[in-house]
Amino acid sequence: MTQVSTTAEPTVHDRLKDSIAAAQLGGSEKNREKIKKSGKLLVRERLAELFDDEEYIEDGLLARFEDGLPGDAVVIAFGNVDGREVCVIANDYSVKAGTWGNRTFEKITMAQKKAEEAGIPIVYLFDSAGARIDEQFESFAGRNAWGNIFYNQVQISGRVPQVCALFGPSPAGSAYVPALCDLTIMVRGNATAYLGSPRLAEMVTGEQVTLEEMGGAEMHSTVSGLGDVLVDDDSEAIASIRVWLSFLPPNWNTTPPIAEAVAPREGRTIEDIVPLREAEVFDMEELVESLVDEGTWFPYKELFAPEMLTGFARINGRPVGLVGNQPTHMGGSIFPDSSDKAARFIWICNAYGIPIIFLVDIAGYMIGSEVERQGIIRHGAKMIFAVSECRVPRITVLVRKAYGGGYLAMSGAPMNPDAVIALPTARPALMGPDAAVNGVYYNQIHAIEDPEERKAYIAEKQAEYAEKIDVFKIANANAVEAVVPANELRSDLTRRLGLYSKRKTAPIERRQAITPA
Repeated sequence: MTQVSTTAEPTVHDRLKDSIAAAQLGGSEKNREKIKKSGKLLVRERLAELFDDEEYIEDGLLARFEDGLPGDAVVIAFGNVDGREVCVIANDYSVKAGTWGNRTFEKITMAQKKAEEAGIPIVYLFDSAGARIDEQFESFAGRNAWGNIFYNQVQISGRVPQVCALFGPSPAGSAYVPALCDLTIMVRGNATAYLGSPRLAEMVTGEQVTLEEMGGAEMHSTVSGLGDVLVDDDSEAIASIRVWLSFLPPNWNTTPPIAEAVAPREGRTIEDIVPLREAEVFDMEELVESLVDEGTWFPYKELFAPEMLTGFARINGRPVGLVGNQPTHMGGSIFPDSSDKAARFIWICNAYGIPIIFLVDIAGYMIGSEVERQGIIRHGAKMIFAVSECRVPRITVLVRKAYGGGYLAMSGAPMNPDAVIALPTARPALMGPDAAVNGVYYNQIHAIEDPEERKAYIAEKQAEYAEKIDVFKIANANAVEAVVPANELRSDLTRRLGLYSKRKTAPIERRQAITPA
């Protein structure tokens, strides 16, 4: 009698189940343990923290699985964040250090296309050692190659939100992914971005520099401006992504989400915060916190060019962008970096229909040979350009001083905002008393030989000039829409935001504006 085996042969269904389970693990156990010991999350742990649940679609899971490179080191997933669909493109550092292979760019570019067609945000979770040199001839020079990723980012820009979190390295060409996103979040101590490594820099230029000095998260968040938000770990980075997306619509053709209104945090009132004396410094961020819904203030580029304050918040549940001068840093004057920072934030708000509130306490653009050599005129023009082409509702609040070209850059009346509101402390003028008196009475001042007499003369003329800078005079000339009691500013802004959000504005008809370099 022939004995029949009771052991069933594995079916194709069993093979698929085993293959999926193995591919979802990623790289070797050794590689995964190394990532955990470094304090980082594995790629699927990041997805678990980002998505609302485990019900997400994944594309290309088995790409190059048989080559021992599951997913070709990148995970493409479509799932929900706070109930809204997003596309996630995430490097798997456990697979060949998250490097880009010849299937990687195919997966990434296809995901970009699907996200744009669906009108949903793209989240890049980057942790990669860059492109693979041994696969360059298939993936670098042709029309279908790694560079398509950057090309697509530019085509998508302003159509759907793009946010990048850097958990580890992003060297050479891959560094352009965060640079081309709307928001870049960097994890302190782990994230790096550079075009050439310290080793390459030493070989080419002889410079000896550490990895952190060359392209670390702290450097990029404080000096270069590539990093918009600096966080301490992976979980904080993912939480920041969720907050950022909560202010934005899924795409440029939809409206930003309105949340339930929350009262501002308790503390000093705006009347208490803003000093009457121009020379007395105050913290504009405290004013913001007293104005917006509690817990909603989300600074943008907080550590870069801190003399300019930018960020998202909500007023009575409605998302707004805030651009303010920060008197506690360099008197709130505009420098080349702060102009770039403000211009980029204004462009983001304009792209996604977020109204902007300008909080003005500006002596003007910084002057001097150093900033002139840095290109203050060229960079300063970017902010004026961004304000002038902005089509979302803009409300300008004159908090205190509003002098010269700085007043224009901060969406002054000639820039055609929806409204210019003045607080009783507002002091708009072509220039402040010091500069004005020095310019008008220069010869008379220097004709006085006695130092004490000269000092008294200057003080007298400054007092005369300052007396003419009066909020009631500009109100009398109908140069502002309203003078609002400081502690009624929030309620006034709430009503105006509701009103101005109803208007329709056509974009400027042209092929391409020539943005200042």
